[in-house]
Amino acid sequence: MALRLARTRDEAHLYMDLHPCQRCGSVEVEWKSALVDAEGELARSYSGTCTCGALREFVFRLPAPGSVPASGDRYHFGGDAPSELLDAGEWLWVADMTASDVPTDDPTAGLNALSIAVAAMNEIIKFIPAGAEAVPDEAFWSERGRRVRDQEPGRFDRERLLVVRDSYWSSLAERQSRGDRS
Repeated sequence: MALRLARTRDEAHLYMDLHPCQRCGSVEVEWKSALVDAEGELARSYSGTCTCGALREFVFRLPAPGSVPASGDRYHFGGDAPSELLDAGEWLWVADMTASDVPTDDPTAGLNALSIAVAAMNEIIKFIPAGAEAVPDEAFWSERGRRVRDQEPGRFDRERLLVVRDSYWSSLAERQSRGDRS
């Protein structure tokens, strides 16, 4: 079975957070990371013990050197290509969850939440082929992602995604200009 690509550490950790322990449902694990050989391919392994005692491990393929440019953003999920770990619906779910719970009493947490929401919106846009007006059906492969799309398919139109992303970006820029820096 081919390993899935984790383009960045942030993307790998988000994926692991979205896949809780099958025994107890917790995501609380102190992950240890290591480079490993997986089927003759260099990969990154994340392993740890859940709070319930279950051993957990995820192994991801590494990106090709130079395929994920460095970013100065707080959260960086990948390069120009769309994610192989999270589908377009899951990215919208992440954006919705973080943008709907932006702390007002903790400047750093507020900046982090808005940064994640902006980055997640950017990830959805990567699924739209050049010249297309919306995210295609094949960009939804998870149960959660299809459920999000089915609830309101119009949310995956390019223009609507850009408006939402820009709204989150404006809120982030406003907080940064006020000095809500970490």
